[in-house]
Amino acid sequence: QVHVVVSGGGSVHAGVSLRLSCTAPRFTSNSCGADRYRPPAGKQREWVSSIRVVGSTIYADSVKGRFSIWKDKAKDTVFLQVNSAKPEDTDMYSCKINPLSGGSSACWNYREEGTQVTVSS
Repeated sequence: QVHVVVSGGGSVHAGVSLRLSCTAPRFTSNSCGADRYRPPAGKQREWVSSIRVVGSTIYADSVKGRFSIWKDKAKDTVFLQVNSAKPEDTDMYSCKINPLSGGSSACWNYREEGTQVTVSS
């Protein structure tokens, strides 16, 4: 599997903003999209947001209006902006690369990685 570099997590106070990044080599040339979950696979997890190959975005109702996802093609990076962080946002946030919709099957070869976000009240 191809490694993905995630960053941007950390410990913050409620109300601040965080920007989580997920950098995957050849993400753009492979025409990939990405899903963000919390926590990563192996635990009962919640889907948070997705960005598709064409750039369309969708959000879980629990984060709609506060989270924003986009991709920087030049940097092969997907960003997840967390605004007005809440204690209930505390979790491990994972980045799962995929080819939805219309991307290369090579997009399934990326390893899912996570970064911890801890929000204190």
